[in-house]
Amino acid sequence: MEEKFDLSEYMSSGIENIVKNIVKASLKNPKETAFVMKYMLASKEAQRKRTLLSNKGQDIPPFLISSITSRCNLFCKGCYARANKSCGENLDINQLSTERWGEIFRESGDLGVSFILLAGGEPLMRKDVMEEAAKVKEVIFPIFTNGTIIDNNYVKLFDSNRNLIPMISIEGNEEQTDKRRGKGTYNSIIKVMKTLKEKGILFGASITVTTENTEIVTSKTFFDELYRLGCKGIIFVEYVPVTEVTKELAPTDKERVILENNQEQLRKEYEDAIFLSFPGDEKYTGGCLAAGRGFFHISVNGGAEPCPFSPYSDTNIKDCTLLEALQSPLFKRLKETGMLLGEHAGGCLLFEKELQVKGLLDNCS
Repeated sequence: MEEKFDLSEYMSSGIENIVKNIVKASLKNPKETAFVMKYMLASKEAQRKRTLLSNKGQDIPPFLISSITSRCNLFCKGCYARANKSCGENLDINQLSTERWGEIFRESGDLGVSFILLAGGEPLMRKDVMEEAAKVKEVIFPIFTNGTIIDNNYVKLFDSNRNLIPMISIEGNEEQTDKRRGKGTYNSIIKVMKTLKEKGILFGASITVTTENTEIVTSKTFFDELYRLGCKGIIFVEYVPVTEVTKELAPTDKERVILENNQEQLRKEYEDAIFLSFPGDEKYTGGCLAAGRGFFHISVNGGAEPCPFSPYSDTNIKDCTLLEALQSPLFKRLKETGMLLGEHAGGCLLFEKELQVKGLLDNCS
C-alpha cells in the first residue's frame, strides 16, 4: 500500500525548512527570521480554522488557485490558457476588481486557506492585485510568473512582503526555454534569478513537463544550476495538449515514472527545497484534489471552477462569498458521484473526463 502524501503538510514544513536554512546562512537578514516565525504561527492557526469548520460539516481546502488576469506579455507555443480563451487580448472586460480580489484573499485567510497560487495570463501585469495579496500576511502566495517583467519595483515589493513568492517559469535549458517562450527569455529570467538571490528573496521555478524535456528538467544536474542561482523549489506541471497537433507533447506513463522517481530523489537530496508535481502528486491523496477537495480555481471573471484544466462553473464569486462558492452545486455533484475518487495513475483526471463534467454541469443548471 502506497504511503499517503500530504501536500499541505509537505508545503508547510518545506517552506519552514527553506526559510530556517536561509536564516542559518544569513543571520543578518531579520526579515527572513520574522517571516518564518510569523508563518509557523499562521500555518498552525490555519489548520485549526479548517478543523473547526470540518467538524461543522464544511471542508476547507488548504489551496486556492486564482487566475487574476487574462493578459500576458508572451506568446508561448502550445499555451493552454490562450487556447481555451482564458488568456489573450481584450478578454479582461469582466475581470474581478482589485477590491474583490482583496476581499477574496481576506476571506481565504479567515477560513484557513494556507496557500493561494496566483496565475494568469501573466499575474504580475496586475500589480494592484499583488499589493492586495501582500496585505494578507497569514497566506503564502506562490506567483506563477514568466519572470520577464520583474523590475526594481517588484523586487522591492517581494523584499518587503515575504509572503509573495515568485515561481518563475522555465522550460529547461536556454534552447528549450527560448523555443517555447521566445528568444532571449532564458537570459532574461536568469538575470532576474540572480537579482532575487542577491536580495535574499525566496523564489522557485515552475516547469511545464513534456515528452521533450522530462529527463532534463527532473535531473539533479538541472536543479543544481537553479539551486546555485537561489531557487528553492520546483512545481512540475504536466503539459495539457491544446490540439491534436500538440498531443504528442503530453507526458505518457513513461515520462510520469521518470518524473516521480527523479522528484523523489530530489526531495531526499535537498531538504531545504520543495518539489511538487501536478497532477502527479494527487495519486497519493486517493483521487483528484479539485472542486474543493484540496483546492479549486477562481477564473479571471470570477467563475468558481473545479480546476484550471476543467474550466466549468455554475457559481460566480462576484455574487457570493468564498464559503458559498465552495458549496457550488457542480462541486457537490463531482464529490457525490465519486468522479474525483477514481483511480489516479497520473494525468489530469477531470481533463480526461471533460464530457462527464459537462454533463454534470448541465444537470446542475
